[in-house]
Amino acid sequence: MRAVFVDASETLAEVARRLSRPGDPPLTIHADPDTVPEDLPRLLAGAEVALIDHTALPLSVAKACAGLKHVVFLGTGARSYMDPEALQAELGVQVHLIRGYGDTAVAECAFALMWAAAKGLARMDGAMRVGHWLRTDGIQLTGKTVGLIGFGGIGAEMARLCAGIGMRVIAWNRTPRTHQGVDFVDLDTLLADSDVVSLHLLLTDETRGFLSAERIAQLKPGALLVNTARGALLDEAALAQALRDGRLAGAGLDVFVEEPLPGGHPFAGLPTVTLSAHSAFRTPEASDNLIGAALDHCRRIAAGV
Repeated sequence: MRAVFVDASETLAEVARRLSRPGDPPLTIHADPDTVPEDLPRLLAGAEVALIDHTALPLSVAKACAGLKHVVFLGTGARSYMDPEALQAELGVQVHLIRGYGDTAVAECAFALMWAAAKGLARMDGAMRVGHWLRTDGIQLTGKTVGLIGFGGIGAEMARLCAGIGMRVIAWNRTPRTHQGVDFVDLDTLLADSDVVSLHLLLTDETRGFLSAERIAQLKPGALLVNTARGALLDEAALAQALRDGRLAGAGLDVFVEEPLPGGHPFAGLPTVTLSAHSAFRTPEASDNLIGAALDHCRRIAAGV
């Protein structure tokens, strides 16, 4: 069995080399994060396993990858890049996900974006860099309510961090959950009562556009919104309008419908938005967890288990 890591950054390529063990299935590392789908049939020629970080795998391209049987997607958001069910049903290609590798890293980023939005740090930083002494009033978070939409591993880590600074933590999840120190409420209550709403849902056909214009209108006036999950979970135009109108105090966003964020995007022109470049998961610890889990997938596939 041969595997190919088709779109490795230099950082992830080095991690893969370091964590590989003697006796592992052969792994070819293509260290080019700018790989495009059209490259995949050539790169995967004769390989049974593809490790994919962020390159799209349309069904038409997968059909041209002779011998491909498994895709190890480096994360949980494979549906943003491929159709796992169609790959399985039409080609017999199984898509494997990696969960939990960056729960702490992503939660820490969500926590940081919440603080940055609350204090207006991006706005002041940008003004000072061009010679303006801009002083803004911030929002004190201690004693406020944070509402978590989705409560998996990242949501649990976010709850831990927020509880640690004295915030009340409420949450809504699509399936019933309990967690010490967290009050689970219905979605309408969460939207109305939260001073900060943080998204932690997986992107699926059911959750695409989940935070619609109607639901954004239900948010508490003056609330903050944080999204480190997937951009397609929310209506970007409606969020931009709510921020423009001042109904929401600010947002901290790490993910977007189109990435990289296009020039001239409305978010880039809104001073109350703090932006980061889909980097919440990018820490050395998370990278080790991610690549270690991907290599374990390859070992299990090779062993037939």
